[in-house]
Amino acid sequence: MALEWVVLGYAAAAEAIMVVLLTMPGLDGLRKGLVAVTRNLLKPFLSIVPFCLFLLMDIYWKYETMPSCDGDSCTPSEHLRHQKSMMKSQRNALLIAAALVFYWILYSVTNLVVKIEHLNQRIERLRNKD
Repeated sequence: MALEWVVLGYAAAAEAIMVVLLTMPGLDGLRKGLVAVTRNLLKPFLSIVPFCLFLLMDIYWKYETMPSCDGDSCTPSEHLRHQKSMMKSQRNALLIAAALVFYWILYSVTNLVVKIEHLNQRIERLRNKD
């Protein structure tokens, strides 16, 4: 079960790195290549959305089927295991949210950078006409 969380973590990290590289000032020479690479990776990264939904359903199922540990009905070790499981579920939910938010930001930033490039090209063409 841990492998899917590792994959999701790496995907979220890759998305975050691409967002940082696209928005970092001073990389105008690299930006054209970065935009091309990012645009080509947006479609494969879209598979993160259903993957995150699947993992979210997995967290929900684990939460619903988890035995309750209220009051004196369980030993301290069972209580600790219950708390650990809840912390892992919360951490995994944050990872899911981060991956989805980074994908959305990456998509938005890439579209904005492409629009800016097109506008700059139009400005250059208009300047060359005059």
